[in-house]
Order: sequence, then C-alpha cells, then structure tokens
Amino acid sequence: MFRNLLAMSVLGAVTGMAHAAPAFQMPFACGQVWEGQTRSDHSPPNAVDLNRTNDLGDPVVAAAGGKVVTVADLGDTSYGKYVVIDHGNGWKTYYAHLSSFNVSVGTNVSQGHKIGAVGSTGGSTGPHLHHEQRLNGVAQKIVWNGSQILYWGTQNYTSKNGCGSTGGAPGTVNTTSGANLNVRSGPGTSFSIVDSLADGADVTTSCQTTGTSITGTYGTSNIWDKIGAGKYVPDAYIFTGSDGRVAPSC
Repeated sequence: MFRNLLAMSVLGAVTGMAHAAPAFQMPFACGQVWEGQTRSDHSPPNAVDLNRTNDLGDPVVAAAGGKVVTVADLGDTSYGKYVVIDHGNGWKTYYAHLSSFNVSVGTNVSQGHKIGAVGSTGGSTGPHLHHEQRLNGVAQKIVWNGSQILYWGTQNYTSKNGCGSTGGAPGTVNTTSGANLNVRSGPGTSFSIVDSLADGADVTTSCQTTGTSITGTYGTSNIWDKIGAGKYVPDAYIFTGSDGRVAPSC
C-alpha cells in the first residue's frame, strides 16, 4: 500500500443537524476486490487508500449519485488530479490521485458512473485511489453498503456498486466510432436485430451468457449481456468497469 503525502487540511467543522448519509458503495465496479488501508497518520485520518494489482488506469466510479462540483489538477502536490461529488445534505465524496477525468463540473452522475481512472498524481508514491466521505467539510469514517470499514489497518473489500438486487450491473454503450449498437434477439450475430442503442447510452445487464465472439471497444469477448426481454448486446461494446463478468449467468 502506497502512502500519499496529502497536506490539505480538513475544511470547517460539522454544523447544524447531521443528515443521514447516502447509501454509499465502493468507488469501483461490482465484484471487484480492493485492499483498503486506513491509518491514524493519514491526512485526513478517516480517508482510505485503495489498491489492487496492476491498478493504474482502472476505472473509478461514483460512490453514490450526485453532482460533480470539483474537477481539478493540483499538479505534483496534494490530491493531484481529483474529483468531488456533492450528494446533498452536506455530504460530499473525494476521489484523489486520478490519472484522468471522465466528468466535468456540473455533471450529474448516478451511482456507478465512471468519473475517472486510478493514477499516481499529486503527492503520491504509487498508483492508488485516495477516497473520502465528508459531512459539512469534515471527513467521516468510511461506510460502504451500510457497514463501516476497518479502522485502523488493512483489509480486502468486495464492491457491490451497481450489483443491484439481482446481481445485475449498469454499463455504458461505447462503440468508439459513435455508431449505434445493434440489439439482438439472442446472444449472437445470427439472431435478428430487434433494436439499437446510441453510443453513450446507459444499460443495465440482468445476466450474461456466451455466444458469438465479437471484437469491439473493449477487446474480443464471447460474452453477451441481456438488457431486457429478448434483448442482447455484445459485452465487447459495454463499459462495466470490469474485465470479467459482472452479472449472473443467464
């Protein structure tokens, strides 16, 4: 686990009545396992650093729905490239040391929306995500899926962000060229075209199965995503934040 060298001070103090926190989830896609480290000499102490093997460039997603209020680059100091999301009622989340951004100030995001990628910018000694949950400017102890994480120490956590009640996961259509994506009646190119999806459309995968191997934006895969009754799309064109399956088998 790499320590960062954040020098940013905690802003303000908790004022007024505390509001219930949003239903925060890990800032990574459904099913991913990340090592989280908390330590009393962190800045701020209640932040968590998150690592996994070869994590440079891995997608970072919104821990809860809200509005992006900060997209900034502090260069080689502090948070480096970072994003702040306002969730309302005094709650904000911070995502620091990013390598790139996928949102801009004013973007409304839903839980699981990609906001950037893991990096090592700012006062960081290696790739990782620095994450905070703040209430009225004060960093709180992290809670995911209704449970507080370990303080102080290191522990592995499995993301439930976007898993849904049936294990399905959200995704975004990405055809690179901007062309529409054909929706088939079954998991293969031999099935009839029943619909189409615009590039950038949001989809929810209820289950996944195998079919015709397709080469698309995210490589070559024989996985097909079921997005509705009698509707299938090739996983090679769907961004889910994971290199493998993110939903149950059909």
